[in-house]
Amino acid sequence: MGRDVTAVTISGEDRRRYRDKVRRCLDVLARMLGESQFDFERPHIGLEIELNLIDALGDPLMRNADVLKAIADPAWATELGQFNLEINIPPRVLGGDNTGALETEVRDHLTHADSRAQEVGGNLVMIGILPTLRRSDIGEETLSSNARYKMLNDQIFAARGEELHIAIDGPEPLRMHADNITPEAACTSVQFHLQVSPDEFGAYWNAAQAIAGPQVALGANSPFLFGHRLHDETRITLFEQSTDTRPEELKSQGVRPRVWFGEKWITSVFDLFEENTRYFPALLPLCEDEDPVAVLDEGGVPALEELSLHNGTIYRWNRPIYAVFEGRPHLRVENRVLPAGPTVADIVANGAFYYGLVRMLAEEERPLWTRMSFATAEDNLHRAARGGLDASLYWPGVGEAPAGELILRRLLPLAHEGLERWGVDAGRRDRLLGIVERRCVTQQTGATWQVATVEAIERRFGVSRQEALRRMVRIYAENMRSNEPVHTWPVAA
Repeated sequence: MGRDVTAVTISGEDRRRYRDKVRRCLDVLARMLGESQFDFERPHIGLEIELNLIDALGDPLMRNADVLKAIADPAWATELGQFNLEINIPPRVLGGDNTGALETEVRDHLTHADSRAQEVGGNLVMIGILPTLRRSDIGEETLSSNARYKMLNDQIFAARGEELHIAIDGPEPLRMHADNITPEAACTSVQFHLQVSPDEFGAYWNAAQAIAGPQVALGANSPFLFGHRLHDETRITLFEQSTDTRPEELKSQGVRPRVWFGEKWITSVFDLFEENTRYFPALLPLCEDEDPVAVLDEGGVPALEELSLHNGTIYRWNRPIYAVFEGRPHLRVENRVLPAGPTVADIVANGAFYYGLVRMLAEEERPLWTRMSFATAEDNLHRAARGGLDASLYWPGVGEAPAGELILRRLLPLAHEGLERWGVDAGRRDRLLGIVERRCVTQQTGATWQVATVEAIERRFGVSRQEALRRMVRIYAENMRSNEPVHTWPVAA
């Protein structure tokens, strides 16, 4: 969840002070890493899910503040758009009974929240991009009433100096301009967190980067935007474009984008925080009172709030996280590549695939990233976003292969072994990774189901695209509540 801020006017002096404070935090982080202050007994995992609100027709409902008040649960928060909400599931140890409990807990949260949403005329839906969004739904007036979002909007456009240009190819290409960041609100995701030690962080981050393409191919759930059929996971390129602070001239000069895959494999978490400090100017230059050097010198654990706030405005697909929990510092990899949905069962299955596979790759004697270029890993991500399970991906020792075939033949066995190492019992491993397997065998992801269903509705009823999308979203929401995995959903008008 993003940190709340109060509305302020940003001066040049504010920026200078903030830059100095971020660098001071970075020096303290280096000391903490050198002094081995991040020891822990057993890694924990965490989960965040972003959701959309819809009305009875299936259109976006701009009432997240009312729904949040009705839910009355601190696990829930607003997100960028007034049709967005987010839930943060408490961390837990991976393995044992926790894997089964996670699915039950998330379903209970969603059932409760959905019943509260119904009291104000809405429903919750987990989907990568809400297909019924129209361009008229995207404007500064639909930003959530949090000063953080207004400030982000103002700072991004101050940096750009011009409108956003969104250009996405696909079966029905989209070209549009926007004078605010609310197109970003169309992107709703799932974020998997994994606590790791400093010594292992580089390997786990590299492994997460390497599997971003297969993850997106497997979980694609965003084929429509503003009525256009685009990529299987349109959310990837939309997010990249809708938060870009660079005008064309800065792109030509090689200035890095704020939604960033990165540019190289790493050896330490420090590499990522140092890159953030070196390459990216502040968007929210707000300083706190803490002196991190003094806190550390006195034997305390500094919050490093400026470093964390700055890190939160650089949208890496796998983001490093520094946090303090119960007085102890820890580091996490935040995996951000997957869209929300379609069901809780699908989300937990995607998580099982990720956690199992990333462990195996991180512990390999001959690391995958010594056999695959970083540019290839990034190319795999964008191929997967365009084509889903049909995309051709590169994998060392395999060469080019369809994503579904690569997952079935090479990656699923590794994920099984990785979950076993985490201590997940055989029954739960088989159920969750069985969902992944059947999705690959049937070739039915959330994206392919959405496209097939809209086509069926249009053929049968001859309705407009917007009406077909509404009907599809209502069916989708019913299927989501059933918790039957998406590969079992019938295509029906």
